[in-house]
Amino acid sequence: MENSKNKLAKKRLILVVEDEEDIVRLLSFHLEKEGYSIYTAGSGTEGLLQAFDYLPDLIILDIMLPEMDGLEVCRRLRSNEKTASIPILILSARKEELDRVLGLELGADDYMIKPFSVRELVARVRAMLRRMENMAAVQNKENGDVEKYFVGGNIALYPERHQVTVNDQPCSLTYKEFSLLQLLMSNAGKVLTRELLLDKVWKYEVDIDTRTVDVHIRSLRQKVEADPSKPRYIETVRGVGYRFTAGGE
Repeated sequence: MENSKNKLAKKRLILVVEDEEDIVRLLSFHLEKEGYSIYTAGSGTEGLLQAFDYLPDLIILDIMLPEMDGLEVCRRLRSNEKTASIPILILSARKEELDRVLGLELGADDYMIKPFSVRELVARVRAMLRRMENMAAVQNKENGDVEKYFVGGNIALYPERHQVTVNDQPCSLTYKEFSLLQLLMSNAGKVLTRELLLDKVWKYEVDIDTRTVDVHIRSLRQKVEADPSKPRYIETVRGVGYRFTAGGE
């Protein structure tokens, strides 16, 4: 009898954008075995079109692609409202720290280096989708229930809707940016270390250090701060981590 995890996984669509056929077959086999539905694309242009057409639940994206490289695909996905919050896992042979940081700065949620462990990749995919479900799912509430939300200055965050507004205008965040902001706002006034943020938001072993947190915080500030170079809300506590304040109120 099929377990409940695989029943849930079957509802999830993953787009694999990769031009190496052996890797496409390997990923398709193991992800379909987990119960996911898989679409594939062999070029950056095709991957971008499929992402817009199918709006997958997660995208696995190679960097070295024909027609359009993966970094440009990532940038375009993040700049489009329809695809801005889709989790992206970059899969690349590029090992340099600069490449990883650039991928994260463009909006990728995770970065794995080839050659990779299939078991680890599947575990990361499962964890990314599980966190997305936890944040995006709207609970069926009975009449009279009060929705929980967080407000700090001109920023409002609604966990059950997975929605953020800045100055009463919708603000599109990736799911990791949303998770970081929620953790900071729910602990307003407290200093949260980079290690704690990495543990709470990523929740699994990664082959990158706490600079990952700094990259995502920088991206988050670009979206919620009027002047990211002089943040009012997301403060840096040197040598420790970050703290959310209500803009000095």
